[in-house]
Amino acid sequence: MRILFILTFLLWVFPAKFVSAETTFLPEKPTVLPPDFCRIYGSVYFERDPRKQAGTQFTIYEETEEAFANLVVYKEDNKLFADAPGLWYPAPNRDFADFVVFVSPNRNLADFGVYFTKIRSFAGCKE
Repeated sequence: MRILFILTFLLWVFPAKFVSAETTFLPEKPTVLPPDFCRIYGSVYFERDPRKQAGTQFTIYEETEEAFANLVVYKEDNKLFADAPGLWYPAPNRDFADFVVFVSPNRNLADFGVYFTKIRSFAGCKE
């Protein structure tokens, strides 16, 4: 009898939270800032298999014109020279790459657009 009285008293002091259909029991994700694609440089591995997209850091779309691209990239032949934004060395293996990006065939699924230039001085970020 006393235990029932104590439990009732505790429910009166600390009321139970009501659970509705909209209430989720999972913790909320923190708001994620958009990826800073202007800081990508060094060795980059291009993943083209959609089954492995979950293991990538960015999703890019290869633009056909420089005007529509967010980032203009020059492909370096030597990894040591890829030391500024927009200078990428295509890594032969995903394990040796600094960044792994998924090349999407759809523009609307990509994080940003990339245009590959043949002139090194044109490489850089367009913010």
